[in-house]
Amino acid sequence: MALTGLKNDSLKLILFGGKGGVGKTTCAAGAGIYLSEYFKTLLFSTDPAHSLSDSLGQKIGPEIKALKEIKNLSVLEVSAEIALSKFKIEYEAQIKKILDTSTYLDQEDIDSIFALPIPGMDEVMGFKTIVDLTESGGFDKYIVDTAPTGHALRLLNLPELLDEWIKVMAKMRWKYRYMVETFAGSYRPDEGDDFLVSMKKTVKKIENLLKDKNKCEFIAVTIPEDMAILETERLVNNLRKYGIKVRQLIINNVVEDRDCAFCRERKKEQSGYINKIRKKFADLETTVIVLQPHEVKGMDELNRFSKLLFG
Repeated sequence: MALTGLKNDSLKLILFGGKGGVGKTTCAAGAGIYLSEYFKTLLFSTDPAHSLSDSLGQKIGPEIKALKEIKNLSVLEVSAEIALSKFKIEYEAQIKKILDTSTYLDQEDIDSIFALPIPGMDEVMGFKTIVDLTESGGFDKYIVDTAPTGHALRLLNLPELLDEWIKVMAKMRWKYRYMVETFAGSYRPDEGDDFLVSMKKTVKKIENLLKDKNKCEFIAVTIPEDMAILETERLVNNLRKYGIKVRQLIINNVVEDRDCAFCRERKKEQSGYINKIRKKFADLETTVIVLQPHEVKGMDELNRFSKLLFG
């Protein structure tokens, strides 16, 4: 069976994920090439390793780049570090305002705290980049090559982490507001309050997009090996727990029947794992991709691979 339903007009965000080395990047790139025949498509990676550049055989950076070889397909490697740097530049005054009015820290202490990395914030801002792009409406389809499972699952928890961070800041701000109202009689919201409202909206935007079953779909990618199956099970269970739509699974690197002892033994072993996959994920539509004789790299190979994905 081939991948289905990705041409639905309402579906905007398509994420590919799984264990490292199972072919997520290749599948995402193949989907991007296929969908660009029908839609203006943006293919991008949130993987810090940025293997998308290697897969396409050309340099990709943190700015959107239209591919000359394929009409309607643009690419981007999201840099969480750059996104965080932009965030700090944009909101430096507001964050320092909150710290200045809500703590006993002096300016030197505030500057030192602001210079410290905020755990998880770079990844949050990286994902905010994705949400902002989808809301901009510049493309019809947005395809994401995610980082390996552990990183992807941590990404799903980031909105909650950011929300907790906002709550702490808001509590500090509330105490300041209470003091002002007590001694001055009234309180006028300033840029610090505007910042907290803006960040709260960011959290909701991320959650709403990921959990919108009409706009977002996650496609799991695995291979017929025990460790990959176990990791895929954790991934799918966590995605569903979080409320993200998962209805399709790609089984990659499946050995075909060949007239050689090694191939027969490998096929026999994989058949057992494939049966295990079909039982564990009986409710998922499964696409089987045979092991390719050559490394799937560059436009020609990816074009051919996309036809395998979509039949």
